[in-house]
Amino acid sequence: MPDADISRKEYFMLQYLIVCPLVFLAGFVDSIAGGGGLISLPAYIIAGVPAHFALGTNKMSSTLGTSVSTWRYLKNGYLKEKRLIITTACACLMSLTGSYIGSSLSLLVSDTVIKHMMMVVLPVVAFYVLRNKNMGAEETVQKLPARHVLLICVLAALVIGMYDGFYGPGTGTFLLLVLTGAAHLNVREASAMTKVLNLSSNVMALANFLLNGTVYYGLGLAAAVFCIAGHYIGSGLVVSNGQKIVRPLILVVLVILFVKILLGI
Repeated sequence: MPDADISRKEYFMLQYLIVCPLVFLAGFVDSIAGGGGLISLPAYIIAGVPAHFALGTNKMSSTLGTSVSTWRYLKNGYLKEKRLIITTACACLMSLTGSYIGSSLSLLVSDTVIKHMMMVVLPVVAFYVLRNKNMGAEETVQKLPARHVLLICVLAALVIGMYDGFYGPGTGTFLLLVLTGAAHLNVREASAMTKVLNLSSNVMALANFLLNGTVYYGLGLAAAVFCIAGHYIGSGLVVSNGQKIVRPLILVVLVILFVKILLGI
């Protein structure tokens, strides 16, 4: 709620001023290495948006932003091989299923649970970012049998899709790490598949949140413009070693947001 000395109009303007720049940064980061939700979801909560509405509104902006980088990856032909197309299609079905389950469960928990999840999620993903120093920048040369890749991708899509529907931040990072580390896809294949799976889970979760009325349309659409801009710029850097600038950027933002949330809870 707005403070007594702040008008309602000023309060909502402040929300836009907090959310939109951070969502642009989130889109930029997410398009390259995933994990943009680590920046955007806390931004909504820091701006005073109720937790369930933060989840729904964040899904609106992130879904539109992710669609841009997904289109750019597909346009560049990163998933043109038949085996990858089949694997991605099967994994998408699991991602949709998992996201529906996760988003339905999120509507049943309290705002307090959602807010306090950040205290666990932010440090965990920060650890993975620190551990994976190249953020997938090295090409993977080892190849697995197609059926093994399919199984890994389908299971990852289901489990991580559930997490994305329920909460979301770090979904792209987790997918990228699994697809490069366990499925042994190279960074461009893994990044493209990550975007498709992430978009699938976002669309399903957004539909669920819209049906349940937990989305602020004005803020979500305004933030979407900034998210799209971030995704468009960031996705163009993948072919020019853009991953190198993402790691320190994520860590700096995570520290700032973690401290802010810690002090605010």
